[in-house]
Amino acid sequence: MYPTALTQLARANPFSAPLFSLQKVEEPQHSLHGQKPRRLAAAATADEGDSCEFGSQKYFYYALCGFGGILSCGITHTAVVPLDLVKCRLQVDPDKYKSIGNGFAVTVREDGVRGLAKGWAPTFIGYSMQGLCKFGFYEVFKIFYSDLLGEENTYLWRTSLYLAASASAEFFADVALAPMEAVKVRIQTQPGYANTLRQCVPKMFAEEGIWAFYKGVVPLWMRQIPYTMMKFACFERTVEMLYKYVVPKPRSDCSKSEQLVVTFVAGYIAGVFCAIVSHPADSVVSVLNKEKGSTAVQVLKRLGPRGVWKGLVARIIMIGTLTALQWFIYDSVKVYFRLPRPPPPEMPESLKKKLGLTE
Repeated sequence: MYPTALTQLARANPFSAPLFSLQKVEEPQHSLHGQKPRRLAAAATADEGDSCEFGSQKYFYYALCGFGGILSCGITHTAVVPLDLVKCRLQVDPDKYKSIGNGFAVTVREDGVRGLAKGWAPTFIGYSMQGLCKFGFYEVFKIFYSDLLGEENTYLWRTSLYLAASASAEFFADVALAPMEAVKVRIQTQPGYANTLRQCVPKMFAEEGIWAFYKGVVPLWMRQIPYTMMKFACFERTVEMLYKYVVPKPRSDCSKSEQLVVTFVAGYIAGVFCAIVSHPADSVVSVLNKEKGSTAVQVLKRLGPRGVWKGLVARIIMIGTLTALQWFIYDSVKVYFRLPRPPPPEMPESLKKKLGLTE
């Protein structure tokens, strides 16, 4: 017999992935040829170098995934602060900042080169916390929802699973991000208001109270949840298609470096779609955090259908690069810590039999 709880988890494994392995409880039996008994796993055999098995160290696994999220989001968002600053200013003051190039020129002329780094501290703190929740909870919800669906439905409805797991994770990630996002936008879009995190936080709290840090959470959900759903679902399916139609050999035959290249390419493709679907809400968030007393509906009406698309080119460049680097860093962290990295999903044997695809 096999341990009941682990057997149920094995059947619910979402991606035919080597997240954990199961072994028989009874004494091993040797075959007639003297071979060792076959080691049973959840649809795929775990790599010998994996540092943890999900069944016995799941919280350790989730914690390291969250750490990977901190590095991937915190580092990348901080690295593109100058482009983010110009993008925000294009959104809130299009009359002054005509284009990306003009935005950089005006900013350097008025604030110097150091002015391009405004808002780096709240960006790093906020997006590190967001990355922790985004990637950590995505792994949690991915397993949880798969457990509810079962192995066959997980494969058939895998895109819906990616969407649901990422949306659930982003809901909590945005609550963690909202305070620092409000501070960042205030520093970047209101010249003279505050130049540093230490100046801005007490000033905002004195003027508007705690609401100042959370009034943008609903627009953040509007922006980030569609963004993250596209980011994870598009990435997962793009990786699957790249290995199926582009990469000339199976993933198992690819080196770690080759796999990371596929990760980067899939991440950039996903990032382009992310930028497009989330840009209108991003424009609303930028204007809302700049102004006092405005609501998301009021800002949306004032911007109009054309206004919400201001700064889209800058955002595509920024988000495409960001998303590619985030997935690259996140996957690299998994490689470094020897965490299980699921291969592209394969149809379960039981489903193949039901569909008459195998004897």
